Amino acid sequence: MGTILASDGTRLHVEAEGQGLPVLLSGGLCTTHVNFAPQVAPLVAAGCRVVRWDYRGHGRSGVPLEPAAYTLEQVVDDLGRAAEVASRSEPVVLGGLSFGGLASLHFALRRPERVRALLLFGSGPGFKNPEAAARWQAQCDRTAEFLETRGLEAFVAGRSGRTVVGLEPELPEARAAAAAAIAQDPRGLALFARLVGGPARPVMDELGQIRVPVLVLVGELDEPYLRAADVLAAKLPHARKVVLAGAGHIANLERREAFDRALLDFLAGLPR
Repeated sequence: MGTILASDGTRLHVEAEGQGLPVLLSGGLCTTHVNFAPQVAPLVAAGCRVVRWDYRGHGRSGVPLEPAAYTLEQVVDDLGRAAEVASRSEPVVLGGLSFGGLASLHFALRRPERVRALLLFGSGPGFKNPEAAARWQAQCDRTAEFLETRGLEAFVAGRSGRTVVGLEPELPEARAAAAAAIAQDPRGLALFARLVGGPARPVMDELGQIRVPVLVLVGELDEPYLRAADVLAAKLPHARKVVLAGAGHIANLERREAFDRALLDFLAGLPR
């Protein structure tokens, strides 16, 4: 494990394991690098260098309290610095859950030469429709207010927990993810939700520019993202869609074996 510095000096927590094909995994809003812990061993065994990291305001990364520190552009730049840990010269496979997928799409559009493939888990291209975008911003604002007033333990224990630890919170992997989530600073998460997650620019009209292979993976029970997965699969030129039976938003914990199999099969099929 270690720390790298963002362009504005914010500390970013990263963990790298293994050697080989560089794979960078980015979480969803209010989650930490611990959410992808179960995937490390199978990926390393398959010949990958696995890097997990925490966004600013998340996990073990720094928590700047100035609103100006929270922009999508800054977070995408942070992602690029984490990609340097995965590989300084070789293109990287970017994997992202929910917001992590959208951030990865933004990075792929900005730095296509640095991207080997994309793994989009329970994610979407953002909201192009103004009314839908406004509803999403309002939801992020409510999340921020909840975090500030009631705290992370209540957040993870409530309905929002299904987007952090999944539908089966008693699983050992989900318990570990929950403990890491509860240990976060709610101030940073609230700023991130309001100022980065909420207003994140959609990329719907730019998806055709992404020419790398893409795995679009969604849980059968992840209703808010089923339609988004269809859109991604239709508009990305080289996309493969996989729907995991019985899985919700946190498919990598809820249906770990099926998730890992789909992920490893996709990576094994990448052009060398």
